[in-house]
Amino acid sequence: MNKIILMIPFALFVSNSVHASTDNPWYAGARAGASHITNMDDAVTSVTKLEDTNFAGGVFAGYQVTPWFALETGYTHLGNAKLDNKQGSYEAQGADFVTKFSYAISDSVDIFAKAGAFYYDWNAIGSGVANSDNGWSPTAGAGLEYFINKNVSTRVEYQYYNDVAGPDIHFAGLGLAFHWGAPAPVVVKEPIYVNQVTIATLEELRLTVPFAFDSSTITTGDAAKLAPFEQRLKEQDAAKIYVVGHTDSRGSEAYNQTLSVKRAEAVADALRQHLNLDSTRIIAQGRGESDPVASNQTEEGRAQNRRVDIISPSLDIETSTQVIAE
Repeated sequence: MNKIILMIPFALFVSNSVHASTDNPWYAGARAGASHITNMDDAVTSVTKLEDTNFAGGVFAGYQVTPWFALETGYTHLGNAKLDNKQGSYEAQGADFVTKFSYAISDSVDIFAKAGAFYYDWNAIGSGVANSDNGWSPTAGAGLEYFINKNVSTRVEYQYYNDVAGPDIHFAGLGLAFHWGAPAPVVVKEPIYVNQVTIATLEELRLTVPFAFDSSTITTGDAAKLAPFEQRLKEQDAAKIYVVGHTDSRGSEAYNQTLSVKRAEAVADALRQHLNLDSTRIIAQGRGESDPVASNQTEEGRAQNRRVDIISPSLDIETSTQVIAE
């Protein structure tokens, strides 16, 4: 039992370490080796000799709960113990239920410790042999495991079985295990992006500003109405503004031409006042009295002809957006 107690600190040590040899949580395998029986005075009957060749072995299976901790079970045949009268023997076998703690010392080599319980069957074989027994005994072990690849590993190990119907049994051997169950790798397909071009049309902006007779001064109220044109010039580098001045027919044609230019420039200057723009984006021109919108024979018609037309043509805006190709 003292050997079991000595194994506990080692198991606790490896439980705080990292196991890094396999990604497959399920495993199964077989082990083979030799067993040795000690403390035979406490046996259910007198056992004084171990067979010269005492083969032992079994099969096991387990699940890797965490990278360093696994649960393992299996069947182990621990050999036969002969009676001194050679008329019979006792067979020791049973089921292991252990926890396995691993520590990676390299990418492919782990050291491990095991601790748990063994349900044994101490079975009398031969005539005149009695007092078979079964029950539970504590067990612990340690070993070295080498991973050939992620699916196959080999191990060399020692395991101690305490009080198997009285005697203690020591097992040492080699094992081979097969590992499986890793989830299939998730293949993330890299998205392919393409440029998607969309075209939006900005509608034409148009405004007419009236002027008093023989005046080229824009009123404060009319200047405030120029805000949408200023905003378009700020936001759209391709936008242009056409400012066209007009007059009624009173006065000479030359005078009216000059007055129409002054009116156009007054509006253009109002647009430029708060903007630092290329002068070619605001085009001012005068057409004098040549382009009336109403009759110059009435006062009402002449008032409509004294004007400046402000026009920002419609504009197609091309936008490029990256989208995932289907």
